Amino acid sequence: MSAMSRPAAGAVLPPMEISGRAAKAAAELDRAGCDALIVTKLENIRYLTGFSGSAAILVVTPERLLLTTDGRYRDQSAEQVAQAGVEAEIVVGSTATQLDAVKALVSSLPRVGLEAANVTWAQMKRFSDAFGRELIATSGVLERLRVVKDPGEQARIEAACAIADAALAQVKHRLTEGPTETEFAAELEYEMRHGGAQGPAFETIVASGPNSAMPHAQPTDRVVRAGDLVVVDFGAIVDGYRSDMTRTFSMGEPDAELAHLVEAVAVAQAVGVSTVAAGTSGAAVDGAARASLVGSGYGEVFLHSTGHGVGLDIHEAPAVAAGAADILSVGTVVTVEPGAYLAGRAGVRIEDTLLVTDSGSRPLTMSTKDYIL
Repeated sequence: MSAMSRPAAGAVLPPMEISGRAAKAAAELDRAGCDALIVTKLENIRYLTGFSGSAAILVVTPERLLLTTDGRYRDQSAEQVAQAGVEAEIVVGSTATQLDAVKALVSSLPRVGLEAANVTWAQMKRFSDAFGRELIATSGVLERLRVVKDPGEQARIEAACAIADAALAQVKHRLTEGPTETEFAAELEYEMRHGGAQGPAFETIVASGPNSAMPHAQPTDRVVRAGDLVVVDFGAIVDGYRSDMTRTFSMGEPDAELAHLVEAVAVAQAVGVSTVAAGTSGAAVDGAARASLVGSGYGEVFLHSTGHGVGLDIHEAPAVAAGAADILSVGTVVTVEPGAYLAGRAGVRIEDTLLVTDSGSRPLTMSTKDYIL
């Protein structure tokens, strides 16, 4: 799918390869030191089964797949699992009923794993008490499988990017009309929903003037004014998959200091993008963008990593950060988003979502980087 043939809002997207994922997960169990894995992270449950409800437990063994949920999702769970072509036993009932079903499945298995990064101490204790034994802490078993996106996943992320691009084009002129940050964020999110998004991929960031010096500033009632730099960081959700993009705008011609800041970040972002390729480490991409900003004199005010993976989570593997050992592969989707932030003055961040290809990468976010409004 080329950038010129992106799926329009409402277009039929290619199917995802869900039905074979449980077998791949089961094949990872022995390496994780367990005979069964209790999955509680909802994004991982959706990845393996297609079920998108807000409450569920999934158990993966080499022979069986058990999905438990409550009565709100009696029909939805059956329909989505069947649509995904997944063979799973589904138990619907109270928390106690669900735990009993899980216990019955794993009671004869000596090594039972639990996703350590997704449970609280209290939840871990509840499982251990219910089963009468300690569980094995696992890390990244399913997240590793999710790194490379199949064509259906790629199409959904690209569709989310297209919706975000269209929404920004529709409303960015409003920045010149003096909205508050909160008002502009709301208008942008409305346009994404109007364009077919299920919702925003995360809390939209609109940060103007001195607020833009805070990388993750929340929108406020501050009015966008002439002379401001405005950082807009946002994304859309399509069928559970997310997009992520940041653009920085100048309200009128910026002064020399701010123009230099924007140009330095733009160069660093281009350098980072050019480094993205299969076989390259996330650390190498970060290092290239960071070296560019160091050379421009802004190394000390680049306050975060250069990027991250995107998919069912807005931040997922692979890491694109200093020291990251993750190696990019064809089919991986990552962001490149260097920034520079002058405390109390202004900040700049420019971000694209990219698909790693066999010839480098292809941008999925296409909004212009022209920044003067």
